[in-house]
Amino acid sequence: MNQGGPKTDSRWLALIVLCAGMLMIVLDQTIVNVALPAIEEDLKFGQAGLAWVVNAYLIAYGGLLLLAGRLGDLIGHKKVFLIGLGVFTVASLLCGVSFSSEMLIVSRFVQGAGGALATSVTLGMVVTMFPEPNEQRRAIGVFSFVAAAGASIGLLLGGVLTDAMSWHWIFFVNIPIGVVAAVAAVRLVPSSEGLGLREGADVLGALLIVAAVMLGVYTIVKAEHHGFGSFHTLGLGAVALALLAGFVVRQRTAAKPLLPLRVFRSRNVTGANLVQISMVAGMFGLFFLGTLYMQLVLSYTPLQIGLAFMPVAGAIAVFSVSLSARLNSRFGERNMLIVGLVFMLVGMLVFTQVPVDGSYLTDILPAVAPLGIGLGLSFPALMTLAMSGAAPEEAGLASGLVNTTAQVGGALGLAVLATTSTAYTSGLLASGVGRLEALTSGFHLAFWISAALVAVALGLAVFVLRQVSVDREENQPVLVH
Repeated sequence: MNQGGPKTDSRWLALIVLCAGMLMIVLDQTIVNVALPAIEEDLKFGQAGLAWVVNAYLIAYGGLLLLAGRLGDLIGHKKVFLIGLGVFTVASLLCGVSFSSEMLIVSRFVQGAGGALATSVTLGMVVTMFPEPNEQRRAIGVFSFVAAAGASIGLLLGGVLTDAMSWHWIFFVNIPIGVVAAVAAVRLVPSSEGLGLREGADVLGALLIVAAVMLGVYTIVKAEHHGFGSFHTLGLGAVALALLAGFVVRQRTAAKPLLPLRVFRSRNVTGANLVQISMVAGMFGLFFLGTLYMQLVLSYTPLQIGLAFMPVAGAIAVFSVSLSARLNSRFGERNMLIVGLVFMLVGMLVFTQVPVDGSYLTDILPAVAPLGIGLGLSFPALMTLAMSGAAPEEAGLASGLVNTTAQVGGALGLAVLATTSTAYTSGLLASGVGRLEALTSGFHLAFWISAALVAVALGLAVFVLRQVSVDREENQPVLVH
């Protein structure tokens, strides 16, 4: 390991650059939601078409993460990060100048592809730059703050930009950030030699996994409209699963597999990704429907909604950046993940009790505060566990896998919770229940499902994951039973 002030300073500056690029992309996933009504009015979107402003991004982003992560291992993490940053920045410009709905949707698809390239390798680069355990814990804490708090910051920033300027600026704001981050990355982020395309140039495998994940994400996000029991959802879901099965078979037989299946032999890599799917499904769905509860029931403005979630970002900052490294070092990542999930579960259970005439101080703050603490404790621990079994030459692949499961979990949770909540609310309205009461009851059901999903994640953390300690002499991770 390299020692000394200049090297250490350079690595931490590089981390800031990586996190700046990551934050720009994470913000974009929620900042757009606040501006959708303004976009709909300006570009004359139909209701069905407007959903594609979000879906086009999600499908490209979720579908390409795994492939992009593997490409980072093959041609170099820094190259893939810079290419992704460039594509995302140019696509942001095209989104901002869009004069038609079609142009915006296509630009959002390209933007999602750029986001996948950049974010898929970021965690792998962080782990590689900081091999020493305590430094790595601190670095992952900073990374986790950006990944977890970006969503709530995006809600606030989206409200400010849309109200003060116009929806175009939610995209234009990415341009200077992207340019500065790219220039700084060229100078500060260390380069690494990839394995070479011949080590994993499995074109058929790449086509199968991209098609499977893209079709799977599309099926999930459209299930809210068609219903989970519809022929459309079941049919496309079956095709997506068949493509995924074909990919697995291909990886077992390919001479140079895109995704070596030995990655999943690590109990922690597999378990952490399963925990993440369930945890993010509950969290993402709750944030979205919690936003709707504040908007439709409490009549909050976009800016008020953003401010309401600020304690989440604040708590994540305190725990993930300031405390997580010390807590994980002393008590272990698995144990801190369990504690964090318990805090998240408490916050979600408080959300199940919000009334029609809810008050921020007595009803919402007691829910979002433990959520922020839980996320601040959970994400750094989960990221460490998810990367603990990956060899250095597979860091990009493991990083892309972590991002993919987060994206799939978010899309799945949002679709399930939104569909269930809407159906229940519609049934209550048809039976004569008042609008606000029906909406609140529908949100309550969704919040209970969110809590159940986090409870599943908690069970997986307790019974599947193993604690990782460090051999101080060899500086190698060791599984503790």
